[in-house]
Amino acid sequence: MKVQTLAMIMAMTSLPAFAQMATQSNLIAVEPVLEVPTEDYRTGWVQIGAFSVLAENPADGAQEIHAVFIDEDALKAYLAEGRFVEGTKIVKEVWSTQTEDLTTGRASYADTLKGRFVMVADPDAKLGAGPRFGDGWGWAFFPGQETRITDTKDYRDACLACHEPARDQGLIYLQGYPALR
Repeated sequence: MKVQTLAMIMAMTSLPAFAQMATQSNLIAVEPVLEVPTEDYRTGWVQIGAFSVLAENPADGAQEIHAVFIDEDALKAYLAEGRFVEGTKIVKEVWSTQTEDLTTGRASYADTLKGRFVMVADPDAKLGAGPRFGDGWGWAFFPGQETRITDTKDYRDACLACHEPARDQGLIYLQGYPALR
């Protein structure tokens, strides 16, 4: 009886701390299909493109650099079929930058990994259901070094606004990816 009472007291006193920790982080476990690949996609996949997002004042250089990767078989399927086949996973790294004047001119380069976006093609809604799936894709953002914990609760709130202008391209900015041409 004493062991049960002690266990209940410990559970009750640690519950507020756990709730506070969960509230502070706002991170949730993601569906396995959306996880960042466990293999080193930087060496085993194809980088299909990279682009910069300028700082508010363009003279300050880039605010972020995005590097985008896709599995080689998925790239071949896209080039053959002109569409992303079910299960195609796209990983976009988001890097903070450093900008400085070099002998070649003002340059921005990747500094610290801010996080990674993962999109998984799900054209027939077979891979997942719920708030991170819709419009033919699964969607998630993983802050920092996270690979399985996301802060994306609902893709409609967190992702779609940025991708909506590319709706006629399958919600992907194809012009930014030379390897897809």
